[in-house]
Amino acid sequence: MINQVVVRIAAERIIIGGLNPKTSKTYVIDDITNEAYRVAVENYILEHTEGV
Repeated sequence: MINQVVVRIAAERIIIGGLNPKTSKTYVIDDITNEAYRVAVENYILEHTEGV
């Protein structure tokens, strides 16, 4: 089961260029290794980004 709070936090960090807490580098979609979460984050970004 996917936790939507985790998806939202990860997506928002990616959108604003926030830091990945594990690496202290800019958070990018490739940092998400779980395929289900990756798809959920991609969908969240597409749904909440204007002009996409």
